[in-house]
Amino acid sequence: MFKKGSKLYSILTGSCPKCHMESMYKVQNPYLIGSIFEMNERCSHCKTKYKIEPSFFYGAMYVSYAVGIAFATAAFVIAFLIFEASLLHTFISIVITLIVFLPVIIRLSRNIWINIFMNYDPKAVVES
Repeated sequence: MFKKGSKLYSILTGSCPKCHMESMYKVQNPYLIGSIFEMNERCSHCKTKYKIEPSFFYGAMYVSYAVGIAFATAAFVIAFLIFEASLLHTFISIVITLIVFLPVIIRLSRNIWINIFMNYDPKAVVES
């Protein structure tokens, strides 16, 4: 399930959706805020262009809403149901969770968005 060739692999690692050979991002650490949106233009292995069209990743905003809700729900379950925190403390934990994981949510959303439109192709690797 989490091996090369699956969409989940590409989404969680941020690798090229076509060949899974390299990261789409110039800097893999999402917490380097200045470079969170910097992506390679093309994959050096299969030559896949990541920005299919201008403003392609604007659609990832819709995905980020759903991913943010998933993180907020997890924070709610952990704080309110498991630790039995008050509603105020639960709300604070949700806000802190969303702030801390914002770079991860942004990257995951972009990864999910591009994987909706591209599929893994083991033949896509160009022989060097």
